[in-house]
Amino acid sequence: MSTLQKAPRVSIQTEDFDLGEVVKALHANDARVGAVCSFLGTVRDRNIANGDPAGHVQTMELEHYPGMTEKAIEDMIDEAHRRFDIFAARIIHRIGLLQPTDQIVLVAVASAHRGESFKACEFLMDYLKTQAPFWKKEQTASGAQWVDARVSDDEALARWGIQATNA
Repeated sequence: MSTLQKAPRVSIQTEDFDLGEVVKALHANDARVGAVCSFLGTVRDRNIANGDPAGHVQTMELEHYPGMTEKAIEDMIDEAHRRFDIFAARIIHRIGLLQPTDQIVLVAVASAHRGESFKACEFLMDYLKTQAPFWKKEQTASGAQWVDARVSDDEALARWGIQATNA
């Protein structure tokens, strides 16, 4: 059994993670893997979309509903396996108080060829951005405010034939 098969597909955690370790585990001892695609999201220091003219984000706090969040993301990965020819996927999402430049999310996908990995990675990120039950609160000079869903994220999900249910 490879390291990949032992690792959980979904981790919701306060701790930081090592992109290199996750990618290495996705293709360790599996000669079928010809491609690993990953998306690494970090906390930005600006969010002018939420009405703060300065837009400077001092911190971001993420909350989730334990059990429900993991189940929703597991279902996303199952859907990616149905849609794309992939061997494995791994999603790590951090919660708690984060600072600008901190890693917040990792989506990594292994397949035989890059096209399937790229598509599945993008699909999972689009799905994660709109459907996973996370709540984000940004602290700015103007105070704290919850981050609303973005129309552009809903549109990204719609191109996969899925309507966002976050309204």
